[in-house]
Amino acid sequence: MPSYRSLALAVLGAFTLAVPARADVPAPAVDPTVAAAIARISADELRTTDERLVAFGTRSTFSEKSTDPKRGVFAARAYLVDRFRQIARSSGGRLTVALDTYTQPADPAKRVPREVVISSVVATLKGDDPAAPMYVMSSHYDSRNSDNDDGEHDAPGADDNGSAVSAVLEAARVLTPLHFHGTIVFACFDAEEQGLFGSGHFAQTLKAANVDVEGDLNNDIVGASVGDDGVKRDGYVRIFSEALPPGTVPARVNTIGSQNDSPSNELARFAKETGDAYAVGLTGMLVWRADRFLRGGDHESFNAAGFPALRFVEPRETFNHQHQNVRVENGTQYGDLLQYMDFDYLAKVARYNAAALATLALAPPTPKVGVDTRALANDTTLQWNASPRAVRYEVVRRLTTEPTWTAAQDVGNVTHVTVPYSKDDWQFGVRAVDADGHRSPAGFPTPVR
Repeated sequence: MPSYRSLALAVLGAFTLAVPARADVPAPAVDPTVAAAIARISADELRTTDERLVAFGTRSTFSEKSTDPKRGVFAARAYLVDRFRQIARSSGGRLTVALDTYTQPADPAKRVPREVVISSVVATLKGDDPAAPMYVMSSHYDSRNSDNDDGEHDAPGADDNGSAVSAVLEAARVLTPLHFHGTIVFACFDAEEQGLFGSGHFAQTLKAANVDVEGDLNNDIVGASVGDDGVKRDGYVRIFSEALPPGTVPARVNTIGSQNDSPSNELARFAKETGDAYAVGLTGMLVWRADRFLRGGDHESFNAAGFPALRFVEPRETFNHQHQNVRVENGTQYGDLLQYMDFDYLAKVARYNAAALATLALAPPTPKVGVDTRALANDTTLQWNASPRAVRYEVVRRLTTEPTWTAAQDVGNVTHVTVPYSKDDWQFGVRAVDADGHRSPAGFPTPVR
């Protein structure tokens, strides 16, 4: 009589044969021009920028009436405009700087105790192809202390969010001299702390103008590698992305199993795959949530407008250093201070972002994909639109329980293919590849009947 062990091994063997062997997904091509550019990102430059931002004392949205040219949110705004204009000198006229300004009416229910002028700084690097999509790297430059309505007292905001503003400026500095097919926006939003007002106004403006935004890489609290437990973690960064966009029909999601395949999820997979490939000393940790519990960020404004977006955030936060008055209490230092920043870590985050952002703007747009569900079959037929500049396409797949693509098949320069794997068992995507090996994010298929 066979033993339990032998029966178990036989069952395992049968299961193994039933599941096709996994194939390695080729690493994204490392563009030498992009690699050279991101190598120029400097921890010293990041430190200088963040020190300057902290020196404004407070960048509270409610400090906009300050008459001191060295203090307050609009003093910081003037500094950011000047910095972007300096960077623009290397663009040959392609980088332009503008303010997205409007008046937010008083609404105590929305943490707006009085009417306030909100003004975001937006630098746009025009792409060479007017029909190509837009890509955004964003941050918020406002800060706060323990009292969200306090525009008078200090709110240094070194990490939240001077870190990300510094990263956006540094990415702009090294990428602006390069040419891209797609347009890149470097954004520093106002009034994030009040309720994502600056980014919400900008994203809705883009939506109203029918701008094709294929990704927002939002950065918020990305500068500290040591968490509240005192442990240094400078080898990874968290990447949050929403799984279910607004307007999702639960029955449809459950039917096709797309809980982790929203456009934002695919953008996050792309960012991790690309950022990891450039070996900047950082690994992306994918989190299938829009953001942390009880918190939020400007990427959610882009999600609300129907655009793919994600958020980068440091590995483990120290909440005593966020949204706090600067003070020592019972021997504990509170406040968002420069002494807790790790600018070498921040440089890695900036390089990771810049690599993903540049590749997005160089690659063909993401294909719009459909999967044929008109008949029962144990294979899968996919079809998609031709993507500009694509010379070939890859079909990627993974089991439904796996977080990242585990296999890729080069199908050539076609827009229709049948692969010998069941759509019932696998998740599929199609990505466009150009002549230089730049890959788009994967387009996840919708059922075609």
